[in-house]
Amino acid sequence: MKFLPASLTALMLALLMGCVTVLLESATNSKPPIADSTGGATGADSTAGDPTTVGVAHIVAPKEDLAPFIDDAINWLAKAQHDSGGWGAGSHSSQQIRDPHKVQTDPATTAFTAMALLRVGGDPTSGKYKNHLRKASEYLVRVVNESDANGPSITTLQGTQPQSKLGQFIDTSMTLQFLSRILPKLPESDPLHQPVDEALDKCLLKLQNSQKQDGSWGGGSWAGVLQSSVGCSALEWAVAAGKTVDMDALDRARGHQKDNFNAETGRASAADSAGIELYAFAGSQRAAASEAGAARQIIEEAKREGRLEADAEYTEENLRLVGIEAPKATILADSFAQSMAQLALLDNEQLLSGFGNNGGEEFLSYMLTSESLVLQGGDAWPKWKQKMHTRMAKIQIANGSWTGHHCITSPVFCTAAVIQCLTADRDEELLRVLNDRDAQSKPEEL
Repeated sequence: MKFLPASLTALMLALLMGCVTVLLESATNSKPPIADSTGGATGADSTAGDPTTVGVAHIVAPKEDLAPFIDDAINWLAKAQHDSGGWGAGSHSSQQIRDPHKVQTDPATTAFTAMALLRVGGDPTSGKYKNHLRKASEYLVRVVNESDANGPSITTLQGTQPQSKLGQFIDTSMTLQFLSRILPKLPESDPLHQPVDEALDKCLLKLQNSQKQDGSWGGGSWAGVLQSSVGCSALEWAVAAGKTVDMDALDRARGHQKDNFNAETGRASAADSAGIELYAFAGSQRAAASEAGAARQIIEEAKREGRLEADAEYTEENLRLVGIEAPKATILADSFAQSMAQLALLDNEQLLSGFGNNGGEEFLSYMLTSESLVLQGGDAWPKWKQKMHTRMAKIQIANGSWTGHHCITSPVFCTAAVIQCLTADRDEELLRVLNDRDAQSKPEEL
């Protein structure tokens, strides 16, 4: 496997692509790095320890209120919604525009932002963000309905920051994620249920039909590996929503991402990662996470039932001993081993620095890692959560938002990513659905 000299190559490429942007506002504020009231340790069903320990089967959603600085971010994000129901990241050619109401709305940013509201407990039928979520749903349903029945895209809009930096199909994959997330929250009697259901089906068909044979999605640009990671997750969310998904497509999507990490060398690389190891790392980590969590779930259940010794390891041999057949046992064990190898890298600041300063791609990568740690269980999540709370509180802008220093500079996109990064454990019940599917699915489905 070949690796690009990330720092120099990425900087040169970024300059050539017009990726680096000079900020017109401060990216710091005077707030101290406040952790939420979980103290960083609550949120797992065991006390945090060595991040490579593997005894905790499930992450538990915190009962405490969100930290004030996260509440500030959510309030800022809610106010950034347009009357149409959409949110916008702005265009690649006008990265200097930071006012969320002076940019054009786009489907990817709308879906991504609405998912942040869902993650912190927003509900389309009640609560503080009911109207925000309903308007966002109506906006996205309208966009999908107006799109051509053929082809991978759901919009004719071009040149947005997410498209230019992640890929041309990012609107489709992020919208599929949101619709899959919100459909189970809508009663069948709700007038939004059927339109959302139909739009979801249309997006799913578009995404599956546009997948390349190697499991990735084309139309990529600066960090296309992240677009493919989002596409992979979108298929997972569709499964969680009860949709019939082409399991070969999901398997290829996961396999493509997992292949970007070499467990022997501890390095990640992808041709479409812009030379930034973090992007390839986070995507591969997220792709392996649900299967890793399933392996843990199966082994822990066998221990509780006395079918395995209390100190039994999470290996293919032990999975076979409790009745998991090939090739599923191999897949789950390999994903678990990869996930454990990646845990050891979460303190590698050179890796976590990404491009060298934060853009939306870095924040999205951190979010993928947060979801991964909740999915795979274990003791690593509390430590990572505390690290991210400290890191993000330090760089929050006084108005409650976060903004990018390169590539995706949009404060809306960046703030939505940070909120989801910091609150992944509040989605633990839904994320666990993915574990359950991987633990229970038949070998031929994988």
